[in-house]
Amino acid sequence: MRRFLLIFVIISLIVGCGQSYEETKRLNQAQRLRLFREDSAALKVAVMPTLDCLPVFVAKERQFFDPAVDIRLKQFSAQMDCDTALMRNRVEGSITDIVRAERMMKSGTPIKYWTSTNAYWLLISNRQQRINDLKHLDDKMVAMTRYSITDLLSDMAVDSAKLKPERVFRIQVNDVNVRLKMLENNEMDALILTEPYATQALLAKHKILFDSRKSDMQMGVFVFRSKGMDDKNRQHQMRAFLKGYNEACDSINKYGVRNYRDIIRKYYIITDQTLKNLPDTLKFQHAALPSQKDIETAQQWLSKKIRYGTE
Repeated sequence: MRRFLLIFVIISLIVGCGQSYEETKRLNQAQRLRLFREDSAALKVAVMPTLDCLPVFVAKERQFFDPAVDIRLKQFSAQMDCDTALMRNRVEGSITDIVRAERMMKSGTPIKYWTSTNAYWLLISNRQQRINDLKHLDDKMVAMTRYSITDLLSDMAVDSAKLKPERVFRIQVNDVNVRLKMLENNEMDALILTEPYATQALLAKHKILFDSRKSDMQMGVFVFRSKGMDDKNRQHQMRAFLKGYNEACDSINKYGVRNYRDIIRKYYIITDQTLKNLPDTLKFQHAALPSQKDIETAQQWLSKKIRYGTE
């Protein structure tokens, strides 16, 4: 009798554990489904730790975005990853540049320009290599990202120095943090950086060879997918995003970039010295479409790449 009771208890425990596992499994599936639906309904924007994304980070952290509207930032450290998320419909919008945006459109991804940004890029040489002029890039390595504004700028630099393109070795390094580390570790002769990494490189006494601001180009942009954005809920989300973005721009312009040092420390991997030396006079404009001139510059450059079989 005692043995029978023991067996009964053991069987009951096994059955009970089985039911508990199945119930937990059902709950986990339900939770995953709920989270998937919530994420699908949210407005998702791919961002990078570059200074032109600061208004978005400020709007999120300071609740300039309407708290009732679900706006989610998806963080990446490589522009290619942002583009991939956009092309695969994992996000509705993304930070990018006009060159990459035009290439995405040529590849069949329907997107629309939402606003240009104040991003600029510097071609910076490694001080250990004593590269003091663009012509010294002959037989040197330059870190950049293919089919992007950094690729276009590297072509401009090579052309202006009248160097043979094949004599300047363009090395694809997509991750902005890795690119800066390669400079700091003397693994790269030169590279193209935007802020805040340009400031960190200059503080280490590396030298500017080329500044995109002198070329009268404003190539940074935010873009959003065209498909599925006419929905009433999406339009409401976009209005909330626009309002919060513009309010964040006004706030940064009023109080300065360094006033948001807590947010910068959260989203950017930079030194305290870099944070203190960021260009506090940098201004952020309200959302406005990029100029047709800059779009045509990107289109012409891409067409040239295709024409000469480098696409």
